[in-house]
Amino acid sequence: MKVAIIGCGLIGKKRAEAIKALGEDEIVACCDILPEASSAFSSQYLCKSYPTVDQLLQESEADSVVISVVNKFAKNYVLQTLESKRHVLAEKPLGRNSRESSEILEFIRKQPPSFLALKTGFNLRFHPAIQKTKHLLTEGIIGSLLFIRAQYGHGGRPGMEKEWRASKDLCGGGELLDQGVHIIDLARWFAGDISRVSAVLKTYFWKMDVEDTAFVQMETNRRVDIQFQVGWTIWKNTFSFELFGENGYIRISGLGGSYGEETLEVGIRNPKGGAPAVQKEIFQNPESCWLAEWNEYKLAIQSGRQPEASLNDGHEANRVVEAIYQAAHFKRPVDL
Repeated sequence: MKVAIIGCGLIGKKRAEAIKALGEDEIVACCDILPEASSAFSSQYLCKSYPTVDQLLQESEADSVVISVVNKFAKNYVLQTLESKRHVLAEKPLGRNSRESSEILEFIRKQPPSFLALKTGFNLRFHPAIQKTKHLLTEGIIGSLLFIRAQYGHGGRPGMEKEWRASKDLCGGGELLDQGVHIIDLARWFAGDISRVSAVLKTYFWKMDVEDTAFVQMETNRRVDIQFQVGWTIWKNTFSFELFGENGYIRISGLGGSYGEETLEVGIRNPKGGAPAVQKEIFQNPESCWLAEWNEYKLAIQSGRQPEASLNDGHEANRVVEAIYQAAHFKRPVDL
Protein backbone atom coordinates (compact mmCIF):
# COMPACT_ATOMS: atom_id res chain seq x y z
CA MET A 1 0.00 0.00 0.00
CA LYS A 2 0.91 3.63 -0.38
CA VAL A 3 0.34 5.39 2.94
CA ALA A 4 -0.20 8.99 4.02
CA ILE A 5 0.13 10.14 7.62
CA ILE A 6 -1.86 13.10 8.91
CA GLY A 7 -0.41 14.21 12.24
CA CYS A 8 3.38 13.94 12.50
CA GLY A 9 3.78 13.80 16.28
CA LEU A 10 4.83 10.92 18.52
CA ILE A 11 2.10 8.49 17.46
CA GLY A 12 2.42 9.36 13.78
CA LYS A 13 6.10 8.49 14.02
CA LYS A 14 5.38 5.21 15.81
CA ARG A 15 3.04 4.28 12.95
CA ALA A 16 5.70 5.25 10.42
CA GLU A 17 8.33 3.12 12.18
CA ALA A 18 6.01 0.11 12.12
CA ILE A 19 5.32 0.59 8.42
CA LYS A 20 9.05 0.79 7.74
CA ALA A 21 9.75 -2.29 9.88
CA LEU A 22 7.22 -4.40 8.00
CA GLY A 23 8.89 -3.30 4.78
CA GLU A 24 5.93 -3.94 2.48
CA ASP A 25 4.32 -0.50 2.25
CA GLU A 26 5.51 2.95 1.23
CA ILE A 27 4.91 6.22 3.08
CA VAL A 28 4.25 8.70 0.29
CA ALA A 29 2.74 11.74 2.00
CA CYS A 30 2.42 13.58 5.29
CA CYS A 31 0.74 16.66 6.72
CA ASP A 32 0.73 18.40 10.10
CA ILE A 33 -0.80 21.60 11.45
CA LEU A 34 2.78 22.62 12.28
CA PRO A 35 4.69 23.01 8.99
CA GLU A 36 8.03 22.37 10.68
CA ALA A 37 6.78 19.03 12.03
CA SER A 38 5.57 17.96 8.60
CA SER A 39 8.85 19.07 7.00
CA ALA A 40 10.95 17.13 9.53
CA PHE A 41 8.74 14.05 9.09
CA SER A 42 9.06 14.33 5.32
CA SER A 43 12.86 14.40 5.54
CA GLN A 44 12.99 11.48 7.98
CA TYR A 45 10.64 9.18 6.06
CA LEU A 46 11.39 10.39 2.52
CA CYS A 47 7.83 11.34 1.66
CA LYS A 48 6.16 14.47 0.31
CA SER A 49 4.97 17.07 2.81
CA TYR A 50 1.66 18.77 2.02
CA PRO A 51 0.59 22.12 3.51
CA THR A 52 -3.05 21.06 3.94
CA VAL A 53 -5.07 17.89 4.29
CA ASP A 54 -7.20 18.94 1.33
CA GLN A 55 -4.16 19.11 -0.91
CA LEU A 56 -2.80 15.80 0.38
CA LEU A 57 -6.07 14.03 -0.40
CA GLN A 58 -6.36 15.67 -3.81
CA GLU A 59 -2.82 15.05 -5.01
CA SER A 60 -1.20 12.12 -3.19
CA GLU A 61 -1.27 8.52 -4.41
CA ALA A 62 -2.02 7.13 -0.94
CA ASP A 63 -4.33 4.12 -0.70
CA SER A 64 -4.54 4.32 3.10
CA VAL A 65 -4.31 7.19 5.58
CA VAL A 66 -3.22 7.18 9.21
CA ILE A 67 -4.89 9.98 11.19
CA SER A 68 -3.11 10.84 14.45
CA VAL A 69 -4.27 14.34 15.31
CA VAL A 70 -5.78 16.30 18.19
CA ASN A 71 -9.24 14.86 18.92
CA LYS A 72 -11.13 17.95 17.74
CA PHE A 73 -9.95 17.48 14.15
CA ALA A 74 -10.25 13.69 13.89
CA LYS A 75 -13.87 13.47 12.73
CA ASN A 76 -13.52 15.90 9.82
CA TYR A 77 -10.28 14.33 8.61
CA VAL A 78 -11.78 10.83 8.81
CA LEU A 79 -14.83 11.94 6.81
CA GLN A 80 -12.69 13.72 4.21
CA THR A 81 -10.47 10.67 3.82
CA LEU A 82 -13.39 8.25 3.47
CA GLU A 83 -14.99 10.56 0.93
CA SER A 84 -11.77 10.35 -1.08
CA LYS A 85 -12.21 6.52 -1.11
CA ARG A 86 -9.21 5.64 1.03
CA HIS A 87 -8.83 3.22 3.93
CA VAL A 88 -8.40 4.82 7.37
CA LEU A 89 -6.56 4.02 10.58
CA ALA A 90 -7.70 6.71 13.04
CA GLU A 91 -6.10 6.89 16.47
CA LYS A 92 -8.34 6.62 19.50
CA PRO A 93 -10.68 8.15 20.45
CA LEU A 94 -12.77 8.21 17.30
CA GLY A 95 -13.73 11.88 17.67
CA ARG A 96 -14.45 13.76 20.87
CA ASN A 97 -17.73 12.00 21.67
CA SER A 98 -20.33 9.55 20.39
CA ARG A 99 -22.05 12.24 18.33
CA GLU A 100 -18.92 12.66 16.23
CA SER A 101 -18.37 8.93 15.80
CA SER A 102 -22.08 8.58 14.92
CA GLU A 103 -21.56 11.03 12.05
CA ILE A 104 -18.84 8.75 10.70
CA LEU A 105 -21.10 5.70 11.04
CA GLU A 106 -23.92 7.46 9.22
CA PHE A 107 -21.61 8.55 6.42
CA ILE A 108 -20.46 4.96 5.83
CA ARG A 109 -24.02 3.60 5.91
CA LYS A 110 -25.02 5.98 3.12
CA GLN A 111 -22.16 4.97 0.84
CA PRO A 112 -22.35 2.42 -1.99
CA PRO A 113 -21.35 -1.10 -0.91
CA SER A 114 -17.70 -0.76 -1.96
CA PHE A 115 -15.19 -1.86 0.70
CA LEU A 116 -13.35 0.70 2.81
CA ALA A 117 -11.58 -0.29 6.03
CA LEU A 118 -11.89 2.00 9.03
CA LYS A 119 -9.89 1.06 12.09
CA THR A 120 -9.73 2.74 15.50
CA GLY A 121 -6.17 2.72 16.82
CA PHE A 122 -6.60 0.83 20.09
CA ASN A 123 -2.97 -0.18 20.21
CA LEU A 124 -3.08 -1.83 23.66
CA ARG A 125 -4.95 -4.79 22.13
CA PHE A 126 -1.76 -5.66 20.26
CA HIS A 127 0.68 -5.71 23.17
CA PRO A 128 2.07 -9.24 23.42
CA ALA A 129 0.85 -9.87 26.99
CA ILE A 130 -2.65 -8.69 26.09
CA GLN A 131 -2.71 -10.78 22.90
CA LYS A 132 -1.71 -13.85 24.92
CA THR A 133 -4.36 -13.06 27.52
CA LYS A 134 -7.03 -13.05 24.81
CA HIS A 135 -5.80 -16.47 23.68
CA LEU A 136 -5.80 -17.84 27.24
CA LEU A 137 -9.34 -16.61 27.83
CA THR A 138 -10.50 -18.23 24.61
CA GLU A 139 -8.95 -21.49 25.81
CA GLY A 140 -10.86 -21.13 29.09
CA ILE A 141 -7.79 -21.41 31.28
CA ILE A 142 -9.36 -19.44 34.16
CA GLY A 143 -12.94 -20.47 33.47
CA SER A 144 -15.84 -18.05 33.24
CA LEU A 145 -14.92 -14.43 33.96
CA LEU A 146 -16.20 -13.01 37.24
CA PHE A 147 -14.70 -9.52 37.38
CA ILE A 148 -11.92 -7.26 36.07
CA ARG A 149 -9.81 -4.72 37.95
CA ALA A 150 -7.54 -2.19 36.21
CA GLN A 151 -5.41 0.90 36.77
CA TYR A 152 -3.74 3.14 34.19
CA GLY A 153 -2.12 6.49 34.62
CA HIS A 154 0.86 8.73 35.18
CA GLY A 155 1.81 11.91 37.00
CA GLY A 156 1.55 14.47 34.26
CA ARG A 157 4.38 16.88 33.49
CA PRO A 158 5.14 20.56 34.06
CA GLY A 159 2.77 22.73 32.05
CA MET A 160 0.32 19.91 31.41
CA GLU A 161 -2.57 22.19 32.32
CA LYS A 162 -1.72 24.19 29.17
CA GLU A 163 -1.60 21.20 26.81
CA TRP A 164 -4.39 20.32 24.37
CA ARG A 165 -5.34 17.35 26.59
CA ALA A 166 -6.40 19.85 29.26
CA SER A 167 -8.86 21.56 26.89
CA LYS A 168 -12.47 20.40 26.79
CA ASP A 169 -12.81 21.92 23.32
CA LEU A 170 -9.73 20.29 21.82
CA CYS A 171 -9.91 16.93 23.59
CA GLY A 172 -13.58 16.43 24.45
CA GLY A 173 -12.75 15.15 27.93
CA GLY A 174 -9.88 14.49 30.30
CA GLU A 175 -8.07 11.41 31.54
CA LEU A 176 -11.15 9.24 31.09
CA LEU A 177 -11.06 9.90 27.34
CA ASP A 178 -7.26 9.89 27.12
CA GLN A 179 -6.21 6.65 28.83
CA GLY A 180 -9.53 5.42 30.20
CA VAL A 181 -10.86 4.70 26.72
CA HIS A 182 -8.14 2.03 26.37
CA ILE A 183 -9.39 0.27 29.51
CA ILE A 184 -12.98 0.49 28.26
CA ASP A 185 -11.97 -1.04 24.92
CA LEU A 186 -10.09 -3.90 26.57
CA ALA A 187 -13.02 -4.55 28.93
CA ARG A 188 -15.41 -4.80 25.96
CA TRP A 189 -12.95 -7.02 24.06
CA PHE A 190 -12.53 -9.43 26.95
CA ALA A 191 -15.95 -9.33 28.61
CA GLY A 192 -18.63 -8.08 26.21
CA ASP A 193 -20.61 -4.88 25.72
CA ILE A 194 -21.00 -2.54 28.68
CA SER A 195 -24.57 -2.39 30.01
CA ARG A 196 -24.31 -0.17 33.11
CA VAL A 197 -21.83 2.35 34.50
CA SER A 198 -21.32 4.50 37.58
CA ALA A 199 -18.43 6.83 38.30
CA VAL A 200 -16.72 9.52 40.31
CA LEU A 201 -14.66 12.01 38.29
CA LYS A 202 -12.35 14.51 39.96
CA THR A 203 -9.96 17.29 39.10
CA TYR A 204 -7.70 16.91 42.10
CA PHE A 205 -4.50 18.67 41.13
CA TRP A 206 -4.21 20.12 37.64
CA LYS A 207 -5.89 23.46 37.01
CA MET A 208 -7.90 22.45 33.93
CA ASP A 209 -11.50 22.19 32.79
CA VAL A 210 -11.43 18.39 32.44
CA GLU A 211 -11.03 15.57 34.96
CA ASP A 212 -7.53 14.45 35.96
CA THR A 213 -8.76 11.29 37.74
CA ALA A 214 -11.63 8.85 37.21
CA PHE A 215 -13.00 6.02 39.35
CA VAL A 216 -15.38 3.84 37.34
CA GLN A 217 -17.59 0.80 37.95
CA MET A 218 -19.05 -1.04 34.95
CA GLU A 219 -21.08 -4.15 34.26
CA THR A 220 -21.20 -6.04 30.97
CA ASN A 221 -24.04 -7.85 29.27
CA ARG A 222 -22.30 -11.08 30.32
CA ARG A 223 -22.66 -10.04 33.99
CA VAL A 224 -18.93 -9.35 34.39
CA ASP A 225 -18.14 -6.54 36.83
CA ILE A 226 -15.31 -4.12 36.03
CA GLN A 227 -13.64 -1.63 38.32
CA PHE A 228 -10.95 0.75 37.11
CA GLN A 229 -9.08 3.91 37.98
CA VAL A 230 -7.27 6.18 35.55
CA GLY A 231 -5.43 9.30 36.59
CA TRP A 232 -2.85 11.96 35.89
CA THR A 233 -2.44 12.02 39.68
CA ILE A 234 -0.90 8.58 40.21
CA TRP A 235 2.57 10.20 40.08
CA LYS A 236 4.14 7.20 38.39
CA ASN A 237 3.58 5.60 34.99
CA THR A 238 1.36 2.66 35.89
CA PHE A 239 -0.55 -0.03 34.03
CA SER A 240 -2.23 -3.10 35.50
CA PHE A 241 -5.10 -5.17 34.15
CA GLU A 242 -6.37 -8.15 36.14
CA LEU A 243 -9.01 -10.69 35.13
CA PHE A 244 -10.50 -13.05 37.71
CA GLY A 245 -12.32 -16.22 36.74
CA GLU A 246 -13.84 -19.23 38.43
CA ASN A 247 -10.58 -21.20 38.11
CA GLY A 248 -7.93 -18.52 38.60
CA TYR A 249 -6.66 -15.13 37.48
CA ILE A 250 -4.59 -13.41 34.80
CA ARG A 251 -2.61 -10.30 35.72
CA ILE A 252 -0.95 -8.01 33.17
CA SER A 253 1.40 -5.36 34.53
CA GLY A 254 3.60 -2.87 32.71
CA LEU A 255 3.70 -1.86 29.07
CA GLY A 256 7.45 -1.62 28.67
CA GLY A 257 9.61 1.48 28.92
CA SER A 258 8.72 3.82 31.77
CA TYR A 259 5.65 1.69 32.57
CA GLY A 260 7.88 -1.20 33.62
CA GLU A 261 8.47 -4.64 32.15
CA GLU A 262 5.45 -6.08 30.40
CA THR A 263 4.63 -9.07 32.57
CA LEU A 264 1.92 -11.71 32.38
CA GLU A 265 1.07 -13.69 35.49
CA VAL A 266 -1.36 -16.61 35.45
CA GLY A 267 -2.58 -18.12 38.71
CA ILE A 268 -4.64 -21.32 38.76
CA ARG A 269 -6.82 -21.72 41.82
CA ASN A 270 -6.01 -24.60 44.15
CA PRO A 271 -9.34 -26.44 44.62
CA LYS A 272 -8.11 -27.69 48.00
CA GLY A 273 -7.30 -24.19 49.19
CA GLY A 274 -3.93 -22.57 49.70
CA ALA A 275 -1.67 -20.83 47.23
CA PRO A 276 -2.49 -21.02 43.52
CA ALA A 277 -0.13 -22.43 40.91
CA VAL A 278 1.52 -19.36 39.40
CA GLN A 279 3.44 -18.86 36.16
CA LYS A 280 5.00 -15.59 35.02
CA GLU A 281 6.26 -14.45 31.63
CA ILE A 282 8.11 -11.25 30.77
CA PHE A 283 7.82 -9.89 27.22
CA GLN A 284 11.04 -8.30 26.00
CA ASN A 285 9.68 -6.41 23.00
CA PRO A 286 6.40 -4.68 23.88
CA GLU A 287 6.96 -2.13 21.08
CA SER A 288 6.21 -4.96 18.64
CA CYS A 289 2.56 -4.03 19.24
CA TRP A 290 2.78 -1.29 16.60
CA LEU A 291 4.03 -3.70 13.96
CA ALA A 292 1.45 -6.33 14.95
CA GLU A 293 -1.38 -3.82 14.68
CA TRP A 294 -0.27 -2.52 11.29
CA ASN A 295 0.10 -6.06 9.95
CA GLU A 296 -3.41 -6.99 11.10
CA TYR A 297 -4.82 -3.83 9.50
CA LYS A 298 -3.03 -4.59 6.23
CA LEU A 299 -4.21 -8.22 6.18
CA ALA A 300 -7.79 -7.09 6.83
CA ILE A 301 -7.67 -4.77 3.82
CA GLN A 302 -6.20 -7.51 1.64
CA SER A 303 -8.95 -9.94 2.61
CA GLY A 304 -11.77 -7.39 2.34
CA ARG A 305 -12.82 -7.48 5.99
CA GLN A 306 -12.96 -4.85 8.70
CA PRO A 307 -9.84 -4.84 10.91
CA GLU A 308 -9.55 -5.61 14.60
CA ALA A 309 -10.84 -2.64 16.65
CA SER A 310 -13.11 -1.35 13.92
CA LEU A 311 -15.21 1.78 13.55
CA ASN A 312 -17.91 0.16 15.68
CA ASP A 313 -15.45 -0.45 18.53
CA GLY A 314 -14.42 3.20 18.47
CA HIS A 315 -18.03 4.33 18.49
CA GLU A 316 -19.06 1.96 21.29
CA ALA A 317 -16.12 3.08 23.45
CA ASN A 318 -17.27 6.68 22.97
CA ARG A 319 -20.81 5.72 24.00
CA VAL A 320 -19.48 4.21 27.21
CA VAL A 321 -17.35 7.30 27.94
CA GLU A 322 -20.40 9.53 27.44
CA ALA A 323 -22.48 7.36 29.80
CA ILE A 324 -19.71 7.58 32.42
CA TYR A 325 -19.72 11.37 32.21
CA GLN A 326 -23.49 11.33 32.67
CA ALA A 327 -23.27 8.95 35.63
CA ALA A 328 -20.69 11.16 37.35
CA HIS A 329 -22.69 14.33 36.67
CA PHE A 330 -26.01 12.96 37.94
CA LYS A 331 -24.39 10.85 40.69
CA ARG A 332 -26.32 7.72 39.73
CA PRO A 333 -25.79 4.61 37.58
CA VAL A 334 -26.53 4.96 33.86
CA ASP A 335 -27.74 2.10 31.65
CA LEU A 336 -26.55 1.87 28.07
